[in-house]
Amino acid sequence: MAAVFLKKLPLRTMTTGNSCLRRCLGKYTVQTMAPAQLARTASAPRPAYLIHAKAFSTVEDTQAERKKKEKNEIDFSNVGRKISERIIHLFDEQGNDLGNLHRAEVIRLMDERDLRLVKRKPSAEPPEYQLMTGPQIHEERLRQREKEKARPKSGPTLTKELTFSSNIGQHDLNTKSKQIQQWIEKKYKVQVTVKKAKNTEEPENKTEEIFNQILQTMPGIATFSSRPQPIKGGKAVMCVFRHLSKKEETAYRETQQTQEGEPLSKKNGNTESDVLHQ
Repeated sequence: MAAVFLKKLPLRTMTTGNSCLRRCLGKYTVQTMAPAQLARTASAPRPAYLIHAKAFSTVEDTQAERKKKEKNEIDFSNVGRKISERIIHLFDEQGNDLGNLHRAEVIRLMDERDLRLVKRKPSAEPPEYQLMTGPQIHEERLRQREKEKARPKSGPTLTKELTFSSNIGQHDLNTKSKQIQQWIEKKYKVQVTVKKAKNTEEPENKTEEIFNQILQTMPGIATFSSRPQPIKGGKAVMCVFRHLSKKEETAYRETQQTQEGEPLSKKNGNTESDVLHQ
């Protein structure tokens, strides 16, 4: 038994030594690895934050400057003594060309004649200015305002729609005609649909008569954009009214003047013939 115990003792000693060695090496490994991992974490590059930056472009600046110049050309106001240019091209209050003058000379003329300075063409080289009186500036502003109102507005023409039955009463038809005229005067197109009445006998041309009656309430204002045509298998008739163009308005006025002049010429001719007969 003693011999067996002595044989097992070295084995237990070696096992205990290995376990102790393993524990010591494990602690050392953990202690050495932790600082290394911390160092790697600290040295890793931090993610860069995304910052929104506007790209540099001269196109937008050029467009903004162009709009600003156009606005300045449209704007009609008194400049006063704040003349940014050294040399300008000047016109007097009568529109006479005074040539290129130094701004000091321009200010002297303003004081002598009690006039105001107004930009004409800021984009010219040198820029054009004009001396004007207060009433002249006021009249020019009114003229430009009227010109701006008369300028046609760009954009698609809107269409209004109106639907009613062919057995509509005269009073209701007059009300519809007034509504159509209001839309036409606002430059709208008006699509009118007349449904044929059911269980009633009507002339075939009744719907066309309704459209013509509506058109006769707007002489010199509206005309057909599309003539009346049957839709929905002949159960209704549809047409579109529009405002007269400027050329059509001019032609209408000339026709009216010609028609008004013919009775007067006939009347004058009859009077002359009566005088000759006497």
